[in-house]
Amino acid sequence: MFRSTLAAAATVVLAGGAALAEPAPYTFDETHTEIRATWNHMGNADFSVIFTDYEGTLELDFEEPSNSTVDVTFSLEDGYWLGADQDRFNTHFASPDLFNIAEFPTAHFVATGFETEDGATGTMTGDLTLLDQTHPVTLDVTLNQRAPHPFDASVIVAGFTATGTIQRSQWGLDYGVPAVSDDIQLVINTELRTPNPDAAEAE
Repeated sequence: MFRSTLAAAATVVLAGGAALAEPAPYTFDETHTEIRATWNHMGNADFSVIFTDYEGTLELDFEEPSNSTVDVTFSLEDGYWLGADQDRFNTHFASPDLFNIAEFPTAHFVATGFETEDGATGTMTGDLTLLDQTHPVTLDVTLNQRAPHPFDASVIVAGFTATGTIQRSQWGLDYGVPAVSDDIQLVINTELRTPNPDAAEAE
């Protein structure tokens, strides 16, 4: 299901280095992609869950970012709790108190706009659907690097970091607020891949 940000997973595209004539299809490098959601527990400490199952469409235009498409669906069933007592956490996470996963097993993000002044940093806006409710979110995005893969010149790799904050109560996820923070910090680190057209021309 969640194979392909908020946070994107989030997610996750911006204008960058070399110009492309039109949007090019990219895929997630799943061994180098992390979508993390972090909250504060009773003012004591921060805790996180990582989502690992996702899928989507990434069509990136580095010359005209507005032509790009980011559409990602991720499974809430496969969130990985970074703590002990996995069974207890997963049971509560899936319950009607929180994500009600039996009825709403996925979340969906669709980008609606991109803004950048320097081609390396900027914002991506989009619509995030959880629990059958859709609300806008904004992510700050940094293009860390875009270059041929150092071990496989047939592939271009674009590395991105995206961060943002959402208020979970907007989607009806208000269990425990304010003892458990309403604000959820999203961090998406991803490497995206596409065939290297220069390598193809050289063959």
